[in-house]
Amino acid sequence: MLHDVWFLLIAVLWIGYFVLEGFDFGLGILLPFIGRNEGERRQLINAIGPVWDGNEVWLLVAGGATFAAFPNWYATLFSGFYLALFLILVALILRGVAFEYRSKRESASWRMVWDWAIFAGSAIPALLWGVAFANIISGVPIDKDMNYTGTLLTLLNPFGLLGGVVTLTLFLTHGAAYIALKTEGAVRRRANTLLFWIGLVAAVVAVVFLGWLQSKSMVPGSAAVSVLAAICLLSALLANRLKNEGLAFVGTTLTIGLAVVALFLHLYPNVMLSSTDPAFNLTINNASSSHYTLQIMTVVAVIFTPLVLLYQGWTYWVFRRRISAARVPDTSEATTAAAPR
Repeated sequence: MLHDVWFLLIAVLWIGYFVLEGFDFGLGILLPFIGRNEGERRQLINAIGPVWDGNEVWLLVAGGATFAAFPNWYATLFSGFYLALFLILVALILRGVAFEYRSKRESASWRMVWDWAIFAGSAIPALLWGVAFANIISGVPIDKDMNYTGTLLTLLNPFGLLGGVVTLTLFLTHGAAYIALKTEGAVRRRANTLLFWIGLVAAVVAVVFLGWLQSKSMVPGSAAVSVLAAICLLSALLANRLKNEGLAFVGTTLTIGLAVVALFLHLYPNVMLSSTDPAFNLTINNASSSHYTLQIMTVVAVIFTPLVLLYQGWTYWVFRRRISAARVPDTSEATTAAAPR
């Protein structure tokens, strides 16, 4: 029973991570293209300044929960996907450093280098997370000892790469919706335009991916949720055309959340599928910790999870206003700022 609960909780943590970090990634990728000058780029960075580092905490908690609740899953995943996860980690570090250092010198070339670092640090995880999860749900070579027997190139198969393109385009759409919701002026107008066209590409790619996934193994519940996610994405695009930016952002949020739900429904009761032999699949039973460990974790989660949610919700409430050009400091002031806040 408790391993089912923790499978659900880990799914919720990944939903939180992809929804919150998703618009961070999308904004970072769009930064060099939507921001035409230093003022506009500062406007974009300030839109996520108070929240981007807090959003990354969801990844740490998801990883920690997996380690504690399903140690065999954690061991197989993090050892087998080591190089891919290492690249994600390096990209996230580069992105964090870029946010802190881009305003340390009064030099256009200096800022340009760090802006492209933000782009790379956002694009690489946005792509590789999709590659990783596509391989998890389609199956990777795992032997009877729960060891991954493939390489990094094994993960870079057509289905995995298509999964990466799905997350990349969805995060771009989500990021554009967030920019349109949080900014004013020319930046807001450009984001609204990009949202529609990127969203159309995301919808087409997602339909192809989901059709391919269901052709591998049909899971009715996962298929139904996938269709609902597609409807939410199309609703977001319609809301965008009707200039309802709040509803468009809700639509992209639901799209990503439901997409993660569909992936976990497709997995259950497995946590990793073996392409070597279905008998070698990692399941919520053979990959989980002891019942006593799960009991302790459940008590801790019940106490602290509401506190974390309340704190993060309060943060978003405090910084809920739009960022206009008038609120962005001029170039001389920006060079002395330690980081976007």
